Amino acid sequence: MLEVTRLTKAFGGFVAVNEVSFSVTEGEILGLLGPNGSGKSTTFNCIAGMLKPTAGSVKLAGEEIAGQTADTACRKGIGRTFQIPRPFRGLSLLENAVLAAHYGNGGHLSHDEAEAIARDALTLAQLPPEADAMVGGLGAAGLKKLELARALATRPKLLLADESLGGLDATEMRQAADMLKRIRDERGITIVWVEHIMGVLLSVVDRVVVLDHGAVIFEGTPREAQQDEKVAEVYLGPPETRAA
Repeated sequence: MLEVTRLTKAFGGFVAVNEVSFSVTEGEILGLLGPNGSGKSTTFNCIAGMLKPTAGSVKLAGEEIAGQTADTACRKGIGRTFQIPRPFRGLSLLENAVLAAHYGNGGHLSHDEAEAIARDALTLAQLPPEADAMVGGLGAAGLKKLELARALATRPKLLLADESLGGLDATEMRQAADMLKRIRDERGITIVWVEHIMGVLLSVVDRVVVLDHGAVIFEGTPREAQQDEKVAEVYLGPPETRAA
């Protein structure tokens, strides 16, 4: 579904992503992990068309998409959420999702078609699909759900979930993780999930890629990641500095 090869992004003399390579098979949930500043979101933004890579290749279902714009990536089947939800607060939940449906993958839609897709996306994200449900009544967890619903309304083949657990309590984190797994299981949507919080994510994903300072330092199963010394070091520090 997705093949990233030697992806590099530099900002002047600073290399934020340095020859990152990984692939994602159809129907898989891949966790893209790393501490803050490791290059996770920059990698995401290069895949989703928010940033143009300095070098490297990004292929979606075999088609080169590196350097294409975000709206083009969306229409080709890449949906994404953002760390900080920014919905249209003057619109209802349904109107937010309808707007996403009109600009997503699948070509021109009638209003009724877009509304049906939007209602389905809201229901899948466990939000009310009624026309009078407004953004103002949502807390942190609800805004994350709306962010997910808007991405789902674009009818993605590949969903990029960016920091879906940020700002949530332990129960909300578990619910968010279960929701992403259900979306994969019920809809067959391939998911790449960027996160710096390891615990809940490792119980859901099929594989893990870990970044540090813009480079891949680990790729394998969640169990292997938990046992890897390099992964432990970037999260916990060198062995001699860890508490006994």
